[in-house]
Amino acid sequence: MIEKNDVVVAGVSGGADSVCLLFVLCALREKLGFQVQVCHVNHLLRGKDADEDEKYVERVCAGLGVPCRVFREDVELFARNGKYSLEEAGRLVRRSAFETMCRENGGTKIATAHHRDDNAETVLLNMARGTGLRGLCGIRPVYGKWIRPLLCLTRQEIEEGLAEEGISWRTDTTNEEDEYTRNRIRHRILPELERQVNAGTSRHLGELAEQAGEIWDYMQEQTDEAWKLCVKELPAVNRLSIEEEPFRTLAPALQKMLIHRCICRAAGRERDIESVHVNKVLDLFLRQTGRRLDLPGRVRALRTYGAVELQRISADAAREEGGKADVDIPESARTGNPPMGEIPLQIPGETYFPETGERILCRFAEQADYISAKEIPQKSYTKLIDYDIIKYSLSARTRQAGDYLTVDSRGNRQKLKSYFINEKVPREEREHKLLIADGRHIVWIPGMRMSSAYQVRKETGKILEIKITKEKNNGRDDQGIDSGRRSGSEDPGAGRKDQQRL
Repeated sequence: MIEKNDVVVAGVSGGADSVCLLFVLCALREKLGFQVQVCHVNHLLRGKDADEDEKYVERVCAGLGVPCRVFREDVELFARNGKYSLEEAGRLVRRSAFETMCRENGGTKIATAHHRDDNAETVLLNMARGTGLRGLCGIRPVYGKWIRPLLCLTRQEIEEGLAEEGISWRTDTTNEEDEYTRNRIRHRILPELERQVNAGTSRHLGELAEQAGEIWDYMQEQTDEAWKLCVKELPAVNRLSIEEEPFRTLAPALQKMLIHRCICRAAGRERDIESVHVNKVLDLFLRQTGRRLDLPGRVRALRTYGAVELQRISADAAREEGGKADVDIPESARTGNPPMGEIPLQIPGETYFPETGERILCRFAEQADYISAKEIPQKSYTKLIDYDIIKYSLSARTRQAGDYLTVDSRGNRQKLKSYFINEKVPREEREHKLLIADGRHIVWIPGMRMSSAYQVRKETGKILEIKITKEKNNGRDDQGIDSGRRSGSEDPGAGRKDQQRL
């Protein structure tokens, strides 16, 4: 984790975990020959309490002779301007602060205060979200320059150790709330598992994460070898060919990992590349020559003789073709089942949409809420709609050919594609916009506008309220750094953690 002459930037919020981390590092700095610096981020979300946390951290650092740099960031404003959730905005702000301090203050490592219970919570959360083997790896002890020296300790051991040494810490009362998923796992699920199933649940989950990490590292090495065997880089930027003959000799798990890597390489990013896209490319090996499909990041997969080629096409080419995707008739169209990626809304209830990591909350409202419908801003993430006029059924999905919305009270329609162009929505964003749809009729584009046809009127009988919330770390990017107003320390793959306990 730490080598001689390292400069370790420690994220310290003032909570027990980060204070323990700071004292541990200071106890080791002379023995191991490294320097310690502290980064504290005030998210300006908790008023006086946040200011007191900041002052406390500065006092502790002064007493230990540790340089402390404070970043005061209006996370709420940043979230509003960037259309992020508070959790995502907090993650981005903290990451920026840590990276800035490393760059400007000569930092070589970033230390965060994750502990064994955090790791157990992360594994459970990733399992529930379907992140696969990579998510089972949980929080890695070392990930690039990010290190977690306290990963072997429990929360209780940390607090008891501080108490024995007479070291105080700050307590964030919002940590006790159950508004966020991670807190519900922390307060309800994990304690119940330890009481009712096995008292060593946290330890066993940590051991599982360690084993999964070892397997993941091994599979990455095998994927390196499979790349050499199966993949040819063709004479064009971001153009690859997966050769069928050697590819078919690979184990199924290795085939999928290789395809995932190839799509990411062609796209130039990992974001938005999911198992559904990997399976579509895998299926392409069973199709006739000439078949193709379009993937996130403007990547086109083409079945050729003896191979499948992947290439990132230009924005102009994609625009000219109108965003057409898989030219095969999808299985859903032949069977009558909802197309892949289209999820019927639970009404009333909650629906999770994995494409964007958003949750759609539906409930029936009272007629008295008719006035409220007029007051809701057009670009908000809550809408009241006339449920009586639903023609088919409401679903959450991304755009499809033939989508339209009603733009005025006279019933005039506009193609969704034209609307996006007029609103100057970037091409890549259009592909991943969450839509609430009634067949091909787009009822609502969250954050933009809703169809005039579904507006609540005085004569409306049944009113449906739809509210969109978003949670980062939805399982697609389990190596992302923690986000949220309650986040603890920063860690790729750790999910959300209390914001004030960095």
